[in-house]
Amino acid sequence: MQAFVIGNVAVDETIAIDDWPQPGASILGAQTAHDLGGKGCNQAVVMARCGLPTTLVAAIGDDFRAATIREQLSREPVACQLIQLDGHASDFSMILTTPDGENAIVTTANCAGHLSAVEVHASLDDAAAGDLAILQGNLSDEATIAALRAAREKGMMTAFNPSPLRPNFDKLWPLIDVAFVNQSEARALTGADDAEAARRLIAQGVRSVVATLGADGAFLVHADSALHVPGFACNAVDTTGAGDTFMAVALASAALRGTALDGRAINDAGKAAAITVGRRGTHSAFPSTGELQAILAAG
Repeated sequence: MQAFVIGNVAVDETIAIDDWPQPGASILGAQTAHDLGGKGCNQAVVMARCGLPTTLVAAIGDDFRAATIREQLSREPVACQLIQLDGHASDFSMILTTPDGENAIVTTANCAGHLSAVEVHASLDDAAAGDLAILQGNLSDEATIAALRAAREKGMMTAFNPSPLRPNFDKLWPLIDVAFVNQSEARALTGADDAEAARRLIAQGVRSVVATLGADGAFLVHADSALHVPGFACNAVDTTGAGDTFMAVALASAALRGTALDGRAINDAGKAAAITVGRRGTHSAFPSTGELQAILAAG
């Protein structure tokens, strides 16, 4: 089995602030990281570090950030289909973090939004039945639907994280095998929380849902069952990338064991996410290959 992560790649600029700014205010901050990021890239890197053969499909520009992206990805065990868009600036994120570890992220989607339906369909030419197709909310509606339909035609398993939130996600649910949503996404999409939110998404066509609850763990919900897996105590320094770590490790844990998502996969994901939130930055905060393989081996 191999995974194809079709999404975005960006350069992350992280700035530590004392408190959230009010409208019209100018505040001081300190740059704490200049890092590789983007939800698609994050998930692909973590999955590859788990030992699952993984390909990242993403668009980049023809600027200085593109060179940074290529150089940093060359150090990772992930295969890359980087589609260069001439005349475009590579995507980047501005991440604000507060002393309690919370964050707010502003991400450009210039390149991600210009990845075409034709390009994402072609990116799955080498995929086979049983492989994973993983997407997030950064691509255009047309590209996202094209990727999901191409994956369905090939008999692939589809996983989706609806972040950032966009209108019209309701059209996607019947094409998705498993959706990963955090608490704010669950409320925005369904008006409900936790397991109830998951059940409402299943009623719209998703086969299974993982609803993450931060420090309280996560629910894994199928049409006929719901399982709560507790979280892990940790010192939260920076929550950036924790959700991407969780989703990537959950999928990799199940895939490497040749099984559907189960309690062990969610437990493995929680352990890995706890490592990420204990470190500052995005790419630099992810568990190492050794740390991830130790988690997956321990079960």
